[in-house]
Amino acid sequence: MYKSIIRPILFKFDPEVVHYFTFDMIKLLSKIPFVPFLIKQLFQLNHPALERELFGLRFKNPVGLAAGFDKNAVLYNELAYFGFGFIEIGTVTPKPQEGNPKKRLFRLENDNGIINRMGFNNAGLDAAIDQLKKNKKQLIIGGNIGKNTQTAAEGYTADYLECFKALHPYVDYFVLNVSCPNVGSHAKLNDKDYLEELIKAVQALNTTFKIQKPILLKIAPDLNETQLDEIIEIVQLTKIEGVIASNTSVSRTHLKTAQTTLEAIGNGGVSGQPIKEKSTQVIKYLSEKSQKTFPIIGVGGIHSEQDALDKIAAGADLVQIYTGFIYEGPSLIKRINKAILKTHSNLN
Repeated sequence: MYKSIIRPILFKFDPEVVHYFTFDMIKLLSKIPFVPFLIKQLFQLNHPALERELFGLRFKNPVGLAAGFDKNAVLYNELAYFGFGFIEIGTVTPKPQEGNPKKRLFRLENDNGIINRMGFNNAGLDAAIDQLKKNKKQLIIGGNIGKNTQTAAEGYTADYLECFKALHPYVDYFVLNVSCPNVGSHAKLNDKDYLEELIKAVQALNTTFKIQKPILLKIAPDLNETQLDEIIEIVQLTKIEGVIASNTSVSRTHLKTAQTTLEAIGNGGVSGQPIKEKSTQVIKYLSEKSQKTFPIIGVGGIHSEQDALDKIAAGADLVQIYTGFIYEGPSLIKRINKAILKTHSNLN
C-alpha cells in the first residue's frame, strides 16, 4: 500500500515539505484512540533472538532509525510504534540554526537515493531537551551531536562538550558527527590529531557523571584505506565505544540520474542505494582490519532485507535506515527483523 499508493502521492511534492507533513500526520494519527496499538500490531516484531547487547545497552532489535530524520526529537515516541530497536535524534548543535538555504533536499528516484545539503538545521540544544523530557522509555535513544556552522575552529570542542553535558541525562548513547559534508570548516574534523583530542575531551567530561554513556564516532563512506586505518587507530587508542559507518557521500559516480539534473541540484551528500556498496565495504574493512575489536553500526543504502543482512555479514552489529524508510515505508523494519530471525533459526 505504501509503495503503490502513499509514496507516489508524497513524491509529487517537495521532499522537505513532505517530511514535515508526514510528521504532522503521524502525530495526529497517534492521538486517535487505538491507532498506536494498531500500528504496533502491524509493524512490531518482538523476539528474544532479535535482542542485542552492545556497549552496556540492551537493544530490543538491531534495526534503528539514523540521525537526520528526527533532528529535534519531536517524533521519537511515535516512531517507536513502528518497531525500531533504537532511534538516533539530531544532529543537535548548541544554538538553533537554519541550516543551508532552501531548496536543499532532492530525490534521485532513478537511483532510489537522496541528495541533501541541510547543513545541521535544528532547533538547538534547549529545544531538543524539552522534547526528550517527554521520553516514554519505549526504546534506546541516541544523541547525535555537532558544532554550530558559525563556530570558529578553536570553539569546535566547546560546542561538542556543551551538547554532551546538557544531553547526558536524556540519551542512552552519543554520536560525534564529524563527517557531514554539508557544514563549513570541516577540515579540522578530518584531522587525526584533532579527533583524538576531541574524543578524549568528551571522554573526560563523561567521567564526571555517575553513569557514563557510550560514545561513538560517525564517519564518511569516502575515506580511503589510509584514513580508515587512522580511524581504527583512533578507536583503539581512545577506546571509544564504536563507529557508525557511514554518513552521506560526496561522490556522484555511477548514478543513473542525468548529469544535467545533478548539476542543477548542486552540492550535497548522497544517501540511499547509491552508497550501499561503498558503505558495506567500509564496514567490512573496519571489521576485518581491526579484527572486530569494536562495535559497528552499519548505515547506508539499506532498502531491503538482503541489504541489511549484507551489512551484518560485513561486520555490522546493528543497522540503521533512513532513505530506505522513505522509499520502502515502515514495513521495511519488520521485514529486516524477520529476515534476521530466519537467519538465526537457520543457524540453529
